[in-house]
Amino acid sequence: MTTSNRANDSSSWILFTLWLLVFGAASQVMILAPILPRISEELGVSMAALGTLTTTYALSLGLFALLTGPISDRIGRRRILLAGASLLTLALALHAVAHNFVSLLLVRGLAGAGGGVLSGASVAFVGDYFPSNRRGWANSWIMSGIAAGQIAGIPLGSLLAGRLGFQAPFLLFAAIMAAATVMVWKVIPQLAIAGSSEPASVRTALRGYLALMRRPAVVVASVAFLLIFLSISLYMMYLPAWLEASLGFTGLTVALVFLVGGVANVLAGPRAGRLSDDVGRKPVIIGASSGLAAVMLATPLAALWPWTIYVIFAAVQALLIARASPFQSMLSELVASDQRGSLVNLTLAIGQLGFGLGGAVAGFTYAAGGFRVNAVLAAVSALLAGLLIWRYLPETLQQETEARPAEKDPCAPLWPQAVLCGPCPEAGHMPQPLQEACAQKRAELLELA
Repeated sequence: MTTSNRANDSSSWILFTLWLLVFGAASQVMILAPILPRISEELGVSMAALGTLTTTYALSLGLFALLTGPISDRIGRRRILLAGASLLTLALALHAVAHNFVSLLLVRGLAGAGGGVLSGASVAFVGDYFPSNRRGWANSWIMSGIAAGQIAGIPLGSLLAGRLGFQAPFLLFAAIMAAATVMVWKVIPQLAIAGSSEPASVRTALRGYLALMRRPAVVVASVAFLLIFLSISLYMMYLPAWLEASLGFTGLTVALVFLVGGVANVLAGPRAGRLSDDVGRKPVIIGASSGLAAVMLATPLAALWPWTIYVIFAAVQALLIARASPFQSMLSELVASDQRGSLVNLTLAIGQLGFGLGGAVAGFTYAAGGFRVNAVLAAVSALLAGLLIWRYLPETLQQETEARPAEKDPCAPLWPQAVLCGPCPEAGHMPQPLQEACAQKRAELLELA
């Protein structure tokens, strides 16, 4: 096997490992809503009180994302991924002993901590490992794990909860996360991150976040992230309730709607990511945001023709992933590698704030005006996010492309993936003649300096 083939195999295993992490982490979040009635029945807790499970998870995730972002910039993503996967595995396994509401609340908070540690590090690792012209493609494949959870995780988890109790799905996802933890240990490399050697501390983290927030592009990206998560929660939170109340759907047909949406998500993700690698991040993000706003506005029309909800929701899911993977790639390209974890985790925490805010607002607006109001607010939020990105964020792919050496340079292979263990993206090393040419060039530059 050639060195190029070995490098391709390594990239494939890395993608699969990150995909498995996302699949397990996303599935254990999405399964909560379908099994809330089962939890209420088994623990004797009102449905209203069970809403605090989501709040606890989101707050814990946001807090730990903020804490671990700067740490990953100093000690590397691999260690953070191992810690997060291990913590989430433990938290999910502890659901087996959650026999009352308080204990369940505690383990959901612990699961949020594991999710917060994991989420930002996985995106930041993609930015560290893959060159700019492959990040959109890589992010889209990894994020398809969310859709896979929607397709397979929700139906299987719901079936297990109905037959074996509400703890059963979490134990299944604990086993998946345990396998993912082993994969991280075996497959994910420890990449050197060039930058500050200052030790991680709360003061250092705060200074880093303040420095990031002084950059206009980071502020805009953070606000856009908040609007994106706000629109998702406004749209999704009461969609199943509306389908049952207005369209007469059953739990089975609602699950089928989400399955169709998940398939559309999986099919659209890699294509959107590859398109953003070819034409740039902003055109794909802006086009997807505009289309998403239009489809969200059209959703209430499904009350007239119920079968159209399958087409509408498939379009929503396809456009969500078409916007998400290029935007994640853009985030990883806004800053240098030694700030990438901090930026990703900062925007992740702000996104959780938007998600929680959207969930709180959605309840009031749904009660006051029905799902139509929620759909309008979600569409406005999605459109505003796209407008902010279009007006104020740079086209990161184009900038990085323009930064390449214009002339033939024996050291040019150093540019595409300098963050890897070796300068050559195909094999992790350079042929001997190129090594000698680069060494000579560096010596000449040192003499001139």
